[in-house]
This record gives sequence, C-alpha cells and structure tokens, in this order.
Amino acid sequence: MKELSQYLLELLGWEIKSEFPDIKKSVVIFAPHTSYWDGFYGKLFLMQMNINYKFLSKKEFFKFPLNYFFKAFGSIPVYKNKEYINQIVELYNNNKDLHIILSPEGQLAKTTHWKKGCYYIAIKANIPIVVGYIDYKKKELGIKGVITKNNNIKTTMTEINKMYKDVNAKYPENFATDNRFN
Repeated sequence: MKELSQYLLELLGWEIKSEFPDIKKSVVIFAPHTSYWDGFYGKLFLMQMNINYKFLSKKEFFKFPLNYFFKAFGSIPVYKNKEYINQIVELYNNNKDLHIILSPEGQLAKTTHWKKGCYYIAIKANIPIVVGYIDYKKKELGIKGVITKNNNIKTTMTEINKMYKDVNAKYPENFATDNRFN
C-alpha cells in the first residue's frame, strides 16, 4: 500500500515535505479542510508515514452502506457529548502507539471558530498536537510542527493559527483560522 500511495502522489504531482515526528502518540490536526479531496490526499500522506492512526469523522457518515467504507478507511464517528473526549483518551490509554487525525475546522464550509477538542484531548491524554497541512497551491503535504507545551488554550491556538498562515486550501474562500486567537 505504501508503494501505491507513493505512486499516486507522484502521478498527481504532490510532494511530501516532511517526516512524521518520532513520537508514539499524538493528536494530529490537519488543515485546511475545504474539500472531500483533503481526506484522500491526507490518507495517501499517512500511508507513507508508517504510523498507527485513526480519523475522526462525522457520525452521519456511519450509516449503511458508507459505514463499512469509513471503518475500513480508519475512521471513528464523532459524537457531540461530554463523554466523547474521555472515550478518545481511553483509546490512547489502550494503545502503545496511536495518532488520531482530525480537522479542527469541523466542517468544509468557512468557519472562524475552530473546534477545540484537539486541545482538550491533548491535555487529558498528556500527548502533543502534531500540526499537519495540505497546500493545494504548492501541491505539498507535511507537518508544520509539534506542540508539546499545551499550557493554555490561547497560546496553543495562537501558535496553530501562525502555522497555517501561508497554507493554501483547495477552496481558499472557505478557509480561515480561528479568529478568536489571532
């Protein structure tokens, strides 16, 4: 599968610009997320990284027959309740190595208020946040950085915003960082 993903990325003109950090567990945020193609390219990227990962996806995608595809894709349905973060933390506790990928935008449409679950998961599981990106203008996929000190949400989200400053979405008009932390 790694060879196939590498072949597809090369065929489509995409380049991986960085290695995945040498860590066992993380919350991986991936942005911009303005198209369903982001998931396709992100999956090809992750297949190159040789890591154990799962995606968080909308629970609405887990209805028959799509539920089989999304489970095979490595997705976990997202439920909006107070126990959900604890359930994700429990996944980390039950695995030696695990990287959970999510889009903090939470949707394809433009939003200036990102979901903060990545921060709360990182705090509760005591793991870093890996900042992944997809840049359509440059046709690049990679890692912008790793945030290990999640002392407060304002500092963490401000740092994330800065990392995405010059990243180009497939649909740029639908991408914005969280304006609460600029």
